[in-house]
Amino acid sequence: MNKDEYIKRLEYRLRRLPKEEYDKAISYFTEYFEEAGPENEIQATQDLGTPEMAADQIIREFAVENAKEPAKDVRHGISALWIGILALFAAPIALPAALMLGVLGLMFILIIFILVLFAFVLTISVAVTAIPCIAVGVCMLFTSFANGVSTLGLGLIGLGLGILLVTGCISLGKCVMHLITRLFAGIAGKNRHQNKKL
Repeated sequence: MNKDEYIKRLEYRLRRLPKEEYDKAISYFTEYFEEAGPENEIQATQDLGTPEMAADQIIREFAVENAKEPAKDVRHGISALWIGILALFAAPIALPAALMLGVLGLMFILIIFILVLFAFVLTISVAVTAIPCIAVGVCMLFTSFANGVSTLGLGLIGLGLGILLVTGCISLGKCVMHLITRLFAGIAGKNRHQNKKL
């Protein structure tokens, strides 16, 4: 296999990495081949291993590094989660075991996602239902002041509680994404250490 074929296969395997990490990895391998020179391309490909093995190693290392710090926003959290899933599938364990772990992991993620989504929808509904209560309370102030104040107070409490719960659900979602990312990165990291021992 020559340099161009090696780099092309490596680029295909690393295409899902964030652009910065992708560029660093491709740049490293390109420089490696340039330093080896055209006459040593075959030896360089043998030294580096297959493009698939190199890409799997890069993905696992990135997932482990990525899991060390929480995501800055939801988009980065989803990206980190995706890299963790890729790292899990890049782990060199038997295909049936990887498939089983992958399916179980995805089901676990789906269940957690549904629970967080349910909590988020529930808190949004608390906040939204408080708005008519506030409107009714304001209208009741002119007919029955005591009932109007109590209805208005309940509406404001519901709105405040809803906003507080929405904020908590967003934080919970970020935390869950970070924990799941660390779980996948931990699995990939254990497999990486086991390969080094072999």
